[in-house]
Amino acid sequence: MTDTPDILKKILATKEQEVAKRKSRMSIADLADIISDAEAPRGFARALQDKALTKKPAIIAEVKKASPSKGVIRENFKPLEIAQDYAMNGATCLSVLTDKEYFQGGEVNLQLARQACPLPALRKDFMIDPYQIHESRALGADCILLIVAALSDTQMHELADTTKELGMDILVEVHDKAEMERALTLDTPLMGINNRDLRNFETSLQTTLDLKAMVPSDRLVITESGIHTPDDIKLMMDNEVYAFLVGEAFMRAEHPGAKMRELFSL
Repeated sequence: MTDTPDILKKILATKEQEVAKRKSRMSIADLADIISDAEAPRGFARALQDKALTKKPAIIAEVKKASPSKGVIRENFKPLEIAQDYAMNGATCLSVLTDKEYFQGGEVNLQLARQACPLPALRKDFMIDPYQIHESRALGADCILLIVAALSDTQMHELADTTKELGMDILVEVHDKAEMERALTLDTPLMGINNRDLRNFETSLQTTLDLKAMVPSDRLVITESGIHTPDDIKLMMDNEVYAFLVGEAFMRAEHPGAKMRELFSL
């Protein structure tokens, strides 16, 4: 954890303060009451696995307004309409940013997107505390993100255990070989390989190609970041990577769903 990039350290410090405030406003017992009345998780991992088995693109389409490296990506940001657009145009799952400080997201965006369509939804945020896992289920999340670079091994396993207890899926995200080795100690089927270097924000699809060889055949590789052209998609699929998490390429288009359909030839 001493090698954590500065931007990630800053985000995690902010997240610790956020979680402390949230705990003071609503207890885990209160969240449990909400969860008891919630719809069952929709099967995020299963949806991706079923699609990838057909050797067709399994697409996690992202609902994202901004990022620390790019600033505001989409001015006309309407999560409900974006989610419906994705669903009508062939997305497999949704990824919804809920971090406010750095991504201009919010919990309500996840609730709106999930209510707008039948697709399973990932709560994309920086998970550091089991409280957030309970909160995610109360918000309706079907899957949560664990960023290996942000977590100790103890944290990672504690958060994974809590997620499984609540019936949600886990997308584990790695950036390099060392993180992959740590991620593989988790018993979870979704392995996200982020092509963006957290230190300089540059992307290289070679990252996915280099790291996928470490992933056992019973786990699904999901390539994240840097997918912008049909050639990028062909490169991945030629190398038997069939699952994609794409945000910016869709969010910059006037009609995100139509852009997805065009990019993936759906």
